[in-house]
Amino acid sequence: MLSSLLFAAAVAVGTPLPNLTPAQSAAFNDGRDDFNEVESVAEGLGPVFNGRSCAECHNIGATGGAGTQSVTRFGKRSGNAFDPLASLGGSLIQVNGIGPADGSTHTFSGESVPASANVTAHRRTTALFGLGFVDATPDSDFFAMAQLQSARRGGVSGRVPLVDNIAAGMKTAGKFGWKGQNPTLFQFAGDAYMNEMGITNPQFPNENCPNGNCAELAFNPAPSINDTGDGVQALADFMTMLNAPPRAAVSRDANDGEGIFNRIGCSDCHVANLHTGSSPIAALDHKTYHPYSDFLLHDMGSLGDGIVQADAGAQEMRTAPLWGLRFLNAYLHDGRAATLDDAILAHDGEARASRNQFAALDAKSKAKLREFLKSL
Repeated sequence: MLSSLLFAAAVAVGTPLPNLTPAQSAAFNDGRDDFNEVESVAEGLGPVFNGRSCAECHNIGATGGAGTQSVTRFGKRSGNAFDPLASLGGSLIQVNGIGPADGSTHTFSGESVPASANVTAHRRTTALFGLGFVDATPDSDFFAMAQLQSARRGGVSGRVPLVDNIAAGMKTAGKFGWKGQNPTLFQFAGDAYMNEMGITNPQFPNENCPNGNCAELAFNPAPSINDTGDGVQALADFMTMLNAPPRAAVSRDANDGEGIFNRIGCSDCHVANLHTGSSPIAALDHKTYHPYSDFLLHDMGSLGDGIVQADAGAQEMRTAPLWGLRFLNAYLHDGRAATLDDAILAHDGEARASRNQFAALDAKSKAKLREFLKSL
């Protein structure tokens, strides 16, 4: 059903986009080197962090893939109000500390969830394949999808998160992260650099205070800006030019399964075909791509993680793209589902009707649907 060369079986996962210029190829390779680089304390790692390199967490299938690791978020909910407990280091836990700081007796330790938190959520590491296509898609396309869903009045009505775009100095569409909290790959890279590794940079210049104790930063061995922005740009270049995951061979059952997927309403959110706008990179310029996501926020009911973040409410989650699904063996935002059936049956909120239709399918139809998902 899909004719795009993006899913040609001959393309290996983790490769760059085709037809890059020499300069673009060099930028991709430099970015991949930065992605693999293990950061040191002298280079600004920490003082609290989750990983020493990007590739430490993003490696399933190839460099840039998903990972087995998950991060922890927390907060305190009182009625409809949510407090990320920023004064206690929230909402993201950095599980590691750099230990003793050189020249002092102070030891930096990893953070823990404070006793006052009553909401805790885990989020697994997502794959980065193909995100350059998403970055190159005009915001207006996402607003149009949201309007179309609302007009259908079928119970599925996603919305575009409006988040701070630091470079633009205004709010634009959020596209990246489980809550759609980042609007561009450049900001996504800078956010991860600082929050996951403790590498401060021009857009994210402030270190995380360990468990909210900012007095500890007096012992920070690398207190100045750790990256001038060159490293962030390199990471963004790598993600931008990292090709979409290739589609596996499509059997007759997989083809039938996609029809079932569409018929029971899964494709209302997991949209197969999106289109980029203009891009200086030929492979991203006005191209059709197949993420199986609308990248909108949806009310997922009990499947929501309870965390309020950026423009996303506690029950809202961005639709996870399904391309590359076959490389995973744990599903949903927290990896709780060990099988595709478990993942589908855990859907709730706006996805409840599709979940119920899946549950009512005969065994043969369910098998075909699984075959389709395993081809992505």
